[in-house]
This record gives sequence, C-alpha cells and structure tokens, in this order.
Amino acid sequence: MQEEIIMAGTGGQGIMIMGQLLAHAALLEGRNVVWLPSYGPEARGGTADCTVMVSEEEIGSPVSANPNTLIGMHQLLFDRFQPDVKPDGLLMVNTSLIEGCALGDDCKVLSIPANEVAESHMGSVRVANMVMLGAYVAASGVVSMESVIAALPEVLPPHRHKFISLNDKALRKGAEFANLD
Repeated sequence: MQEEIIMAGTGGQGIMIMGQLLAHAALLEGRNVVWLPSYGPEARGGTADCTVMVSEEEIGSPVSANPNTLIGMHQLLFDRFQPDVKPDGLLMVNTSLIEGCALGDDCKVLSIPANEVAESHMGSVRVANMVMLGAYVAASGVVSMESVIAALPEVLPPHRHKFISLNDKALRKGAEFANLD
C-alpha cells in the first residue's frame, strides 16, 4: 500500500521540515519514499507545500493527484488541496488558521488548534508544525514516532539542534490529539 500525503501552508510554517522528517523516518524504517517540495515565489508568507509518498513497493510517480491525507496549516492551501483528497481519506485541519472549511462527509477529519497548542504548551508557535506532524504520525501509523524523533538530528541543520528537545515535546503533544472518533 502507498500512502500519499500533502502538507500545505505558507512559508515560515515549517512545511518542508515536516515533509523531510516524515520522509526520513520512512527511510529509517526501510520504506520507499518520495519527497516533492513546491514553493511560492515569496520566502516567508508565500505558499509552501510538499508531497510525501511512503510505500513498501517502488513508487512510480512523484506526483499525487489524489492524496490519502492533507495536512492543512493555512486556509489558502487547505482550500486548494482539500477537494483532491481521496474518499475516506484524512483531513488534518489546523483550526488556529483554518475556519469555515467545506468538509465533505467522505473524509475523516482531525481538527487541531496547532498554533494555540504550540504556544500554550511549548511556549512557541514555531512548533505548530511538529504538533500537527505528531498527531498525523499517531493517527496514521504510517511510521513510528520513534523514527520521526530519530530523524530530528539528521534532518535539522546543526545550528537548530538546540531545538530538538522542543520539537520532540511538540511531536509527543500532537500525538495526544490523534483521536479520530
């Protein structure tokens, strides 16, 4: 089975790091992986999305027309990608920045106020991406949380290693929000 995930938001939200961590964790588990980034023209505040594919088999194409999951960090790109999610897929909604979405009845929805959780529990809105990634990993089981945490020092540049503990805490806090009932 192939899992296809689109992570979408704006520049500065850590979208690419989320995708790289997930992809690297899958590599650590011996899976086949594709990580395909897409940037808007602005460095901060512009659009940013990436596609991650994880499979036990070879992956034929890096393009996903109908992902299994959308992790939406911002309204603009959530609205853009939401109609493409497969029926019975997973919509992860950062309710801190996404409101009034037209959610279909054919998808599971996981709503998380990621910015508020990051600010109130971690002291920094900058780890809202890790809150969402932790929730996704716990809800999907596509990789283990241990693999994502093991990927942190390999994916984060050395000057960001001082934040590994904070990212670890944010990932684990996000996992607490993974209930899909």
